[in-house]
Amino acid sequence: MSHGIGSRPSRAVMRSVAYLTAGGLAVSVLAGCSEPDPAGKPLAGQDIAPAGRAQIAEGGTLRWAVDAVPETLNTFQSDADATTTRIAQATLPSMFRLDRSGRPERNPDYLESAKIVETEPKQVVLYKLNQQAVWSDGREIGAADFAAQWRALSGKDSAYWTARNAGYDRIEKIERGDNDLEVRVTFGQPYADWRSLFSPLYPKEVMGTPDSFNDGARRKLKVSAGPFAVKKIDRKDDEIRLTRNPRWWGERAKLNEIVLRAVPRDQRAAELAAGRLDLAEIDPTAARRIALAAPPRPATTGAGASASGTPLMGPDRRKKTPEQLRDEAAFRGFEVRKSLEPAYTQLALNGADGPLADERVRRAVARAIDREELAKLVLAPLGLPAEPVGSHLALSGQAAYADNSGAIGEPDTAEAQALLADAGWVRGGAIKEGGEAEKAAKGEKGEEGKKGEKAAGAEGKKAEKAEKNEGGGKTGNGEEEKGEKEKGEKAEKEEKKPEKPEKAKKGENESESAGGDDGTYIVGEDNKADDGDEGRTGENLAHDGMQYGTKHLPQQGGAPGAYAPRGTAAPAGAAARPLAKNGKPLSLRFVVPSGEGSQTLRTVADRIGLMLDRVGIRTEITKVSDQSYFKDHIASGQYDLALYSWPTSAYPATDARPIYAKPVPAADGSLNVEQNYTRVGTDQVDQLFDQAIATLDESEARNLIRKADSRIWAAAGSIPLYQRPQLTAVKRNVANAGAFGFGTPVYEDMGFLKKGTRPSAPPSSN
Repeated sequence: MSHGIGSRPSRAVMRSVAYLTAGGLAVSVLAGCSEPDPAGKPLAGQDIAPAGRAQIAEGGTLRWAVDAVPETLNTFQSDADATTTRIAQATLPSMFRLDRSGRPERNPDYLESAKIVETEPKQVVLYKLNQQAVWSDGREIGAADFAAQWRALSGKDSAYWTARNAGYDRIEKIERGDNDLEVRVTFGQPYADWRSLFSPLYPKEVMGTPDSFNDGARRKLKVSAGPFAVKKIDRKDDEIRLTRNPRWWGERAKLNEIVLRAVPRDQRAAELAAGRLDLAEIDPTAARRIALAAPPRPATTGAGASASGTPLMGPDRRKKTPEQLRDEAAFRGFEVRKSLEPAYTQLALNGADGPLADERVRRAVARAIDREELAKLVLAPLGLPAEPVGSHLALSGQAAYADNSGAIGEPDTAEAQALLADAGWVRGGAIKEGGEAEKAAKGEKGEEGKKGEKAAGAEGKKAEKAEKNEGGGKTGNGEEEKGEKEKGEKAEKEEKKPEKPEKAKKGENESESAGGDDGTYIVGEDNKADDGDEGRTGENLAHDGMQYGTKHLPQQGGAPGAYAPRGTAAPAGAAARPLAKNGKPLSLRFVVPSGEGSQTLRTVADRIGLMLDRVGIRTEITKVSDQSYFKDHIASGQYDLALYSWPTSAYPATDARPIYAKPVPAADGSLNVEQNYTRVGTDQVDQLFDQAIATLDESEARNLIRKADSRIWAAAGSIPLYQRPQLTAVKRNVANAGAFGFGTPVYEDMGFLKKGTRPSAPPSSN
């Protein structure tokens, strides 16, 4: 969960979790008195059209869409991205990979065994390597490669331009074991997440010197050790060509080549229709077009059970439109495979200053939000399980998962209002007009992008008021839908009146788009794709009763927001006035990206605005460019509320700690927040992470992580909402590829089915 530099964060190398103790489970079952495992099972399994190797033809080229040709092939550098990771998975050793539940499993192609052999006086892990494992130049994989990677990533030599050193900084020494196939790793400090290390493993030729580390694997990978090798990176044509590795000792790759083509998300449907792609992650609008054009998939009981069912396809139509007939011809031979990604969308609450610096206000926001309703808004139109996420640190099925949302409580309007009252926010309180803050705000227009923690506070509030005075997107949706209040003060009415009809129109369109795209800004992924023509011309995925508020929006021609819907009783007295404290109204600046690919995210923001309005919290939704969204707003603290996603790690004690660590003052007087962009943290959470990372008892470590998550919930700095949908368009004859969910792809098993062969049904995740 690390971030890069510049306008976007780099994608983290996400890794996995501790094992469940099989013996403990067996004893519990025999005892007959155990409680269910709180980790549960994945909400959706893989949807990859699994097939045995005997069913797959030899040869062929799989053309696979990616977001970009990577700037580096070194996953440990700050500008590594998702494509860097994909290439590493296909070409480099990984000691452990993730199974369908997002839990680590030994990779037998490289490891015969790996276990802790000593705990006193120090932790020692012994790796026994597969005796056939060799680099593509013929040299055996061995201790020298492990030692070179440790030295490069230990953090002791600043000449190595590394993005992170978590775990490697705890190693004291690495040495050869009893023979060349054994590697002994001795830790100076206990490290529970030792399985996260050496995945991927680079050859010593890359890791051996700062120069080779910094530059040697950026544009080429001369030596590799996977089922595929990098043949060519063509930056002119935006593609990477992977070919079979002739020295690969495992199961021979079925495909001759995999071509990773950089294709913007809004162009993928067109490229699929033109026959230039075989596999591509797509947005829900494109998914619905393809699902309508394709014949129904065979019924299954697994993750693919509803892959082409009514929720995704919409109602049956006896007569297809001309556009649908064209799609039917264009997308013949494709299908949509879907699952849930190992990532979740959260509502972030900036606790640096302002109203949200008060924990009672943050908790009130949390109690006002119906997370189940939001999950249904996004996932139900796609036919995916619409359950809210119950943990900040893992997802259902991962070993560390438990639903700890009870620490904040269920949605409760009365309780939220009571918390606000306790914090001093009074409905109908006096509001000062034209104060110094307002004057300062008018002088700070256009300064939202200022960096630094101080700017994240006071300057952020000035920018908030500036947006308000400019009519920069006050939602008012709660008043429009419920008719509970009249809109704003007179000055606001006069300033905003010219823009309101356009705003209402946009609101209508956005309301209808729940599920109209992936709805998620993922921290660590450069996913700035738009829906493009498909998003503008295709019918919307959520049109079947899933849109919100449309029937309540005022008719065009009036001043939207100035009047309640017809038939609504007029509010009385103080009920129509906002909450106020010390002469200031309770209003929060909700920043969202403006790109077409973020339409669902904006719809979710609007719905949250309605929920908050019911308890007296006003929101001003401010749309900013995708390019500046993270750098100039999230990372720099120029927001009150924001929506973005984190990938979950199977090793949360290592990877999640920087996200929730308590900010500390830096030497220059600024605040070091690491990756905790909410600026909310506690000493207790830090201590629980520290204990978990040093605890070698896996059950105890899981319990510590769950306790940390409960404390994170209670602090209410961020509120997990829903797991991110994963939609993939794939040629029907492609097997063992598609929506991978938690699991690491097995590249050597991908291929095209033999003629007359059908894939197996996806395994059930229930």
